[in-house]
Amino acid sequence: MNINIIIPNYNGAELLKKNVPSVLKAAKQFANTEVIVVDDASTDSSKEVLSQFKEVHLLENSRNMGFARSINKGVDHSKGDVVVLLNSDVRPEVDFIKPLLDHFENDKVFAVACLDKSIEDGKTVERGRGIGTWSRGFFVHNAGSLDKSTTLWASGGSSAFRRSMWESLGGFRTFYKPFYWEDIDLSYRAWKMGYEVDFEEKSIVIHEHEEGSIKKQFSPFFIKTIAYKNQFLFVWSNIRNSGYILDHLVWLPYHLIRSLMSADFAFVFGFLKATLQIPEIIFSNSRSNYKQIKSDKEIINNFLK
Repeated sequence: MNINIIIPNYNGAELLKKNVPSVLKAAKQFANTEVIVVDDASTDSSKEVLSQFKEVHLLENSRNMGFARSINKGVDHSKGDVVVLLNSDVRPEVDFIKPLLDHFENDKVFAVACLDKSIEDGKTVERGRGIGTWSRGFFVHNAGSLDKSTTLWASGGSSAFRRSMWESLGGFRTFYKPFYWEDIDLSYRAWKMGYEVDFEEKSIVIHEHEEGSIKKQFSPFFIKTIAYKNQFLFVWSNIRNSGYILDHLVWLPYHLIRSLMSADFAFVFGFLKATLQIPEIIFSNSRSNYKQIKSDKEIINNFLK
């Protein structure tokens, strides 16, 4: 089985110095493994750092294209049967690949999520399995318990994907720019097609979440606005259950009024930004050719906890 490890990077020179050696050690455990870094027009010393690692194949964006486009570019370039996505702030354990690959013996498996040991406020929080629910007109996602073998989504920062299925789904949808929700959207569409997304607790990565480029490059208000925007886009592009759609429309005025009264202006700006992207959703959905095997309610009800 051929494997490609894809790392998106934007101004992450120090993270690359720290984490790429661990990635290369893990890659050497398998003969047919290539490490690809997609540099998103960094302005720091990332390219100089990467030049020290001769085993790394560097792809460069001429302009900043965002997370989804960078990942899609890396996958398009890859030749592997399985692509492993790792953020630049993620350091894998040396033996993390083998447990992931075992899942792909099942032909229905699209992706497998790693156990993510996230460093937050000096503490280690174990994550990696996602759940979700429908509440007050929105799809709401959360971290789930780690004692189950399936997950609602596989993180774009530490998971493996079957490339043939990735291509059939069209990869990450780029209207979630510049970041967040791409991986939830892709996994949700995979479940709808009847594919499976697994969680593997033996595949361990260390995630220095607070060192990542998003928190360093953008303000908390901007990040919150984008998160709200993409929550709207997820509902508008994926939800087909008539009851959920009606529920969303009924609750929307309440959420808008409440956000204004509580000065949560990020929600309002997120909504306005999302409405401007409706043409992108229509165009993207018009090009989708996947058939829905599972319903929204069936998927969500399977991942309430």
